[in-house]
Amino acid sequence: MIDPPTPSEAEERAVPNPPSSLDQANPSTTVRYRCSESLPFILAKANCSFLISTYTIGTLVTVGSVSGQMKIGFQNFDRPMGLATSREGLVVCTRSQAWFLPHMAEFVNRMDQRGQYDAAFFARKSHYTGNIFCHEIAWVGKELWIVNTRFSCLCALDPTCHFAPRWTPPFISSLTPEDRCHLNGLATSDGQARYVTALGETDTNEGWRAVKDNGGCLIDVASKTIVSRGFAQPHSPRVANGKLYVLHSGLGRLEHVDPANGHRETVCEFPGYTRGLSIHGPLAFVGLSKLRGPASSEGVPIAAHPEQLKCGVWVVDLTRGVIVGNLEFGGGIDQLFDVKVIPGITSPYVSGPMAHMETETMHWTLGK
Repeated sequence: MIDPPTPSEAEERAVPNPPSSLDQANPSTTVRYRCSESLPFILAKANCSFLISTYTIGTLVTVGSVSGQMKIGFQNFDRPMGLATSREGLVVCTRSQAWFLPHMAEFVNRMDQRGQYDAAFFARKSHYTGNIFCHEIAWVGKELWIVNTRFSCLCALDPTCHFAPRWTPPFISSLTPEDRCHLNGLATSDGQARYVTALGETDTNEGWRAVKDNGGCLIDVASKTIVSRGFAQPHSPRVANGKLYVLHSGLGRLEHVDPANGHRETVCEFPGYTRGLSIHGPLAFVGLSKLRGPASSEGVPIAAHPEQLKCGVWVVDLTRGVIVGNLEFGGGIDQLFDVKVIPGITSPYVSGPMAHMETETMHWTLGK
């Protein structure tokens, strides 16, 4: 394990629980966090910010910087998981909906805190998918594709139905709501779906659970061939800088994969269950989580030392394989799903579908 850079002082925030939260006794969750002193400067130099989906407490976290200081926000969504960005705005997939938040640049200068934000995203519409166990999402051409884990397929949105199937793994025999292989990650390149990850090459109801310690695989979408096998719960494949990367979650690693022969090399190791990856230039933003419990972590290698596991986002310089910064959650959040960089924006403002719960000042947008 590599120790993270020098941390700043810890901060904490009371984050309102969404209406669907199981913890109705407490109206809010106290989230404690700290970041490395280097993180705001890394974001400023890279001219970016990033988002984190934290499905267990129903929160989308925005992480940016202003004048060398971190600016972190929390917005409520119902079990947010997959995230996507485009020039037009953001998409957040939740328990049963895909929320679209267009970028409203003209609104930034009208907000009260002038100079604090350089972009504003407002929830404007959603598509009801039903609870398809949505995992990662990405734009493929003009369609938003969703990793439909419940039906073991990649699907697109369709205005007349819950979803439209687009692709299934070679070992899946039928579209059945049984989470047969725990399809979870999607890599795109040049607007096309390229690779997916699954926790098992299995075709029975939750069959992947029996092989979760070493049955994971990386699949080429176009050819439907297995690129690499033997993963302990792989997630978040990505194509960047001419290379193919994947998170080997059960070992807490970021790995580079040669698609020609499936050979894997470790880029960096982390003190957590790696899930959620966004690459921006030479920087990789890697999500880390703690383990959920014995039922989900039994046999997973990284579960051997649960006391060492952390939750947050670690930043890696891919040219050297070295950790250069991090944001760590010390309480309130222990599970992350997706991490998504927003290039060209250093301090985003996000107003979700439950904005009235998060602030006393409601920002209204009016049409012409």
